[in-house]
Amino acid sequence: MAYEAGALDATLAAAAGEDPALFSELRQAFIESLAHQVDMLRRSRCDGNWQIAALRLKGLAASFHADPLIEMAEEALDGAPGEPAVVRRIQAFLDDFSQA
Repeated sequence: MAYEAGALDATLAAAAGEDPALFSELRQAFIESLAHQVDMLRRSRCDGNWQIAALRLKGLAASFHADPLIEMAEEALDGAPGEPAVVRRIQAFLDDFSQA
C-alpha cells in the first residue's frame, strides 16, 4: 500500500532550502522519529502508553504536514489500544517513505 508523501517531502524541502544535505538529514530524522513512535505503539501495554505514543505520532506528523499519517494517528487515538491494523498501516507508511 503506497501513501502519498508529497506534502511531507515539500515541507522538508522548504525547511532545507537549497541544501540537499540538510534535506537528507531532516528526512532521516523524521524516519527515525517515526520508527521510534511505531515501536512505542507496538510495545504499549496499557491505554495510557498507547495514547501518549499516538499523540506523539500525531504531533510528529503535524509538524511535517504528513496528512495521511495524521489520519492514522487519529485512528489510533480513536481505536482500541494495541490495534494491530493501525500499527501495520503506520509501519507501511514508514516503509514506503523510507524507500522513496
